Amino acid sequence: MAADTTRDSTAHDWWATFDCYGTLIDWNGGIRAALARAFGETRADGQLRRFHEIEPGLQTDGRRTYREVLTEAMRELGADGDRVTALAESLPEWPAFPDVRPALEALRAKGWRLAILSNTDRDYLDASIARIGVPIDLAIVASEIGSYKPAPRHWTEFFTRSGADRARHVHVAASLFHDIEPAANLGLRAVWINRLGERSPLPRLRELADLSDLPATLSPLRAAPSQAAGDHQR
Repeated sequence: MAADTTRDSTAHDWWATFDCYGTLIDWNGGIRAALARAFGETRADGQLRRFHEIEPGLQTDGRRTYREVLTEAMRELGADGDRVTALAESLPEWPAFPDVRPALEALRAKGWRLAILSNTDRDYLDASIARIGVPIDLAIVASEIGSYKPAPRHWTEFFTRSGADRARHVHVAASLFHDIEPAANLGLRAVWINRLGERSPLPRLRELADLSDLPATLSPLRAAPSQAAGDHQR
């Protein structure tokens, strides 16, 4: 569970915010495994592609919980009976990527405050944080703020609750649509965790294949924050 330690936060703290699913937790792997159980191995890849097409439309209504999003997605994929809730019930079992815990532990050891901005529900995220096994200082979930990324409210809520200085903040995420593009639109520094080998012209501070090199990547920010703020890759 995330510990709300924002009461102790100051404007001098350095914050790294993270997307969870796809960045810290194996989103595609978890979803595909549930779809394979529900529809069979031969249909799993096709159903996974359809899920990614369906999900954004279901998230335009911020009043839906993520459990409801997953359940409705299964209906649209053709599930019936007990299979309708199979995806929603599987989420707490989705594993963390093996590079995540060492990277987050190293960041905490270097004095970084950690937050997660997630398009999910509190109980889901608490289960995933337990799998990650590293304390998180602040967690903001879609079902509690009535908004799903790429809308900007997750970041608005983060800066309001944390009191973080934007010059001492970086967002870390895998999704171009949900995170990297809105971060660019908001003028925020972002590290793109490109686990899928995609290409994009979107501006970002750095691009990494996973989190293994993240602590070393972020260290220069603390050494020269003003210089690093203007350093973007394409």
